[in-house]
Amino acid sequence: MSSNDFSDRVRGPRIELTTALTKDDDVLVIGLIAAEDADTQAPSLLIGEDLLDDAAADAVSASIAALGGTGRSGEILSFPAPTSLPVRLIQTVGLGQDSDDHDADAIRQAAGESIRKLDGVGRVVSALAQAGVGPAAEGYFLGGYRFEEFRSAKSASKKQAPSEVRLLAAKSKENRAELDHALIVADAVALARDFVNTPPSHLFPAEFAERTRVLASQAGLRVEILDDVELAKAGYGGIVGVGKGSSRPPRLVRLIHDAKGSERTVALVGKGITFDTGGISIKPAAGMDHMTSDMGGAAAVVATAIAAAKLDVNVTVIATVPMAENMPSGTAQRPGDVLTQYGGTTVEVLNTDAEGRLILADAIVRACEDDPDYLIDTATLTGAQMVALGNRTPGVLGTDEFRDRVASVSQSVGENGWPMPMPSELRGDLDSRVADLANVTNHRWGGMLSAAIFLKEFVGEGIGWAHVDVAGPAFNTSGPWGYTTKGGTGVPVRTLIAVLEDVVENG
Repeated sequence: MSSNDFSDRVRGPRIELTTALTKDDDVLVIGLIAAEDADTQAPSLLIGEDLLDDAAADAVSASIAALGGTGRSGEILSFPAPTSLPVRLIQTVGLGQDSDDHDADAIRQAAGESIRKLDGVGRVVSALAQAGVGPAAEGYFLGGYRFEEFRSAKSASKKQAPSEVRLLAAKSKENRAELDHALIVADAVALARDFVNTPPSHLFPAEFAERTRVLASQAGLRVEILDDVELAKAGYGGIVGVGKGSSRPPRLVRLIHDAKGSERTVALVGKGITFDTGGISIKPAAGMDHMTSDMGGAAAVVATAIAAAKLDVNVTVIATVPMAENMPSGTAQRPGDVLTQYGGTTVEVLNTDAEGRLILADAIVRACEDDPDYLIDTATLTGAQMVALGNRTPGVLGTDEFRDRVASVSQSVGENGWPMPMPSELRGDLDSRVADLANVTNHRWGGMLSAAIFLKEFVGEGIGWAHVDVAGPAFNTSGPWGYTTKGGTGVPVRTLIAVLEDVVENG
């Protein structure tokens, strides 16, 4: 797949607003609200006024009762539509209790569950937008995401997700704006998923950089790319050191969204290890294929910068994205080697599998030269993140105030980042006997925290900083759930976009 093919890919269903059913529609989706006492009370329908007459509403309710529907979260029912409706099928999606109080992510989850159960259906009309146009659009777009570029005809899905979803909502200026915003955000998440899902045979540093250049240029971003020769000349010792073992040399990509008149600058940094064997400190074979996701942080940052340009957010955004492949070979760096990071700090590399922090350190120092107000780096950085928080909860570390702000925003959009500490007593464990720092401690305790403490050494004074560890959340190794498909998830794109908008709103 060429760079241009990648940029032209359709990443989700077409989503539009509508105010009525038509004979071309196949399925009507209705939200089902659980009663307070599900044992004695029937669930109620979340649907627009005048869509169903009394007879149709009674028929739908009777079918729900016959199927034992309760409206509990995630419950999906399907049954033939009443003959008075132009559609052939009704699907109900459980929303749980108190729909008026449902947060936006409950609607996203319901929409994602809805579309994944509708393989082979041509056109869907959904009343879930009654509880929020934006969340419904994001849920349908992301729940309908597919990645089948590397399947031949004999193994491709025989059924396809719906190609079109029409949301039942007024075609007001506010709803149109909400839909447009949601589709840009959802497309950015899907783009990050595409990057992560593309196998390392086809997405190595030079190709990642080129695809980024094409997409970012199309969006109107300024693009700068340093190749391996330029990186070595400029002193990017971390990126060069990690990339030494691969025949496919590293890159550093810089993307600039220059908001004219904005007084704020946000720097974004993302770890772009296109494949991670662990280097000389090689990983076990089991599960190593999941390391196609080790550029999930870079994917999220690239997608966010592109979305910032499309949304024209009124804050300057500068993304600094290091890209390398961590391989064992006769030229690879060794445990015990000392490298000099960009900016002059020396690091003893005790474990070559702790490589992400080395390329991030170079990129963070470069990002700080732009004098940003805030800096967010994100990375699939430590297995310790999964030990501490599981596979769905990002860890957020950094300067206290900005860390808590990023975590709060992340929770508000359903990505659920959780603030974590950086205990001062762990800093001494990163002392090296021969260099300024060691890249790992000599124990296994608090690995996520120690990694952030290492990165802190490279963050400039007075910059609000947050580090988002998405080692588990960026890649779903289990079955799909809600609007999250298997493989790349796109986390934390929605957090990053929401933080940029929060900075515009609140400084």
